[in-house]
Amino acid sequence: MEIQNTQECFVQLWLRLERTRQLFKRQFKCFYVRRVLQEWFGAEATDEFIWEVCDRASRDKEPVYGYDVLDKPTLYPRKHRYLLHAIVQVKLGLNFHQVSLSMIDDAYSIAFPQSTPINIEKKKRTKK
Repeated sequence: MEIQNTQECFVQLWLRLERTRQLFKRQFKCFYVRRVLQEWFGAEATDEFIWEVCDRASRDKEPVYGYDVLDKPTLYPRKHRYLLHAIVQVKLGLNFHQVSLSMIDDAYSIAFPQSTPINIEKKKRTKK
């Protein structure tokens, strides 16, 4: 699969992430960040590549390591959201602001229409 910075690509990445989780479950493998990257990118998923993706996927108090077990994408999408964001950044050589988190959120809603939409970065209104 060719990685692009488009909503269609993000929909495919969300669906591929779920298919990979199901494949690993059938094979009795743990759903690790490292293992997902190795499955998707083969020999290109070197330790340096994995470290860079994990480093970029880390948020404030939520570091991501190669051996973090991922949950089901529809259950806890936040870590997956940042993982997909980091994969596109590393593969295309983009910076943080060149990849739209809202586009990833919209793609999640398209890929998993029965799930609650994610809008983590949205500002909350304060009551007056």
